[in-house]
Amino acid sequence: MNAQHELLPEFTTLHTERIGDVLRVTIAHPKSPLNAVDGALHEDLAALFRALRRETQARCVLLTGQGRAFSAGGDFAWFPTLQDPDVLETVRRDGKQMIWDLLDVEVPIVCAVNGPAVGLGASLALLCDVIFAADTASFADPHVRVGIVAGDGGVAIWPAVLGPARAKQYLLTGDPVGAAEAERLGLVNFVVPSVELQEKALTFAQRLAAGAPLALRYTKLAVNKLVKDALNVAFDASTALEVVTFRSDDHREALAALREKRPPKFTGR
Repeated sequence: MNAQHELLPEFTTLHTERIGDVLRVTIAHPKSPLNAVDGALHEDLAALFRALRRETQARCVLLTGQGRAFSAGGDFAWFPTLQDPDVLETVRRDGKQMIWDLLDVEVPIVCAVNGPAVGLGASLALLCDVIFAADTASFADPHVRVGIVAGDGGVAIWPAVLGPARAKQYLLTGDPVGAAEAERLGLVNFVVPSVELQEKALTFAQRLAAGAPLALRYTKLAVNKLVKDALNVAFDASTALEVVTFRSDDHREALAALREKRPPKFTGR
């Protein structure tokens, strides 16, 4: 292993590359063309942000996805394993720490959203510092469509950006927001042609990397205190309720409907 990478763990679903003072991290799940979140990716993402809190080489991180999607959200094939209380508790604990570690990464994080960012994928993208989106990208938090509460930080960051009414429109329906609309609403900073995404995002990341490191880091940390306030209010409550709904009949019905390719029939149990 190159000495530059000694502080980063070994990943199976992420690729890391150092480009000068920029560390580019690419979500590249070898078993999922859409970078769906399963146990392996969830563990790698938790380890990534934990390691980035201690990053000393890079002055900026560029987070992106490989292929057609940034991350298409939870892998439905993984969800049945979460019926095991021990597994679900581990995921809950790691998921919370992942979000807090993301906010505690001191160097700026530029996100280049190359395609759909769904569920946890959307939360991670929206919690980054500067967000570029390809014109083919979209954002959605469709937890409710599979009968579970919108956890993963979505109930904090969507209202923080959009306000409660607009956020509830998307969180209660799971409807996607296209790139152009996301830019209009302020969910993202820049929308660029898909073929230009990586170049534009890297150029901006390099601009931040060339800035005064302490000034950028401390400004980011100060602003993130506002985001943490929103998480303090909503994160634990939403995650606890998400855990409850993972054990609900409605969640099991949603998964069965997906397998059987039919509309779900929810009963509120």
